Amino acid sequence: MSGADPMVKYADLCAILPQVGVVRWIGVRPARRVPLDVLTAVEVDLNDGLVGDRYNSGPGKRQVTLVNLEHLEMVGRLLGRAPIEPGLLRRNVVVEGINLSALAYRRFRVGPVLLEGTGLCEPCSRMEAAFGPGAFNALWGHAGINARVVEPGRFELGAEVRPEALPGQTSLDLG
Repeated sequence: MSGADPMVKYADLCAILPQVGVVRWIGVRPARRVPLDVLTAVEVDLNDGLVGDRYNSGPGKRQVTLVNLEHLEMVGRLLGRAPIEPGLLRRNVVVEGINLSALAYRRFRVGPVLLEGTGLCEPCSRMEAAFGPGAFNALWGHAGINARVVEPGRFELGAEVRPEALPGQTSLDLG
């Protein structure tokens, strides 16, 4: 970042997210503790989130859960195994090519659907049973994000994941 302005504000740096992600996997949890149904496309409802998912009991902060494909690969390496299977982690959407943590508290689109990140999705104690000793800590910081639906629609495998511009966002030349 030679030549970067030392007075650039943190909020301005957070606004810079030029990457575009791609949906690589979609799953819905039809009931508690049963395997996820793997889909090629999903309808997204404003009030219920993903159609067919058990969390579709109304608006909330966890209507959709997303995780990075890159994190599934890394957690597998940390545990000395192959990449984690998305269905075992129980997230709805696996995305490649964009850091989802940067979307944890802002709006973004998955295809035409507008979501709003409501925070990080932390691992739970069941991860130890699913993946073995150390899984909880291997997943810490890599378990994805939660989101709520702002604008409904439908998306499918291969849909782009793009951040929405922040209010008053300007582009910065950092370098």
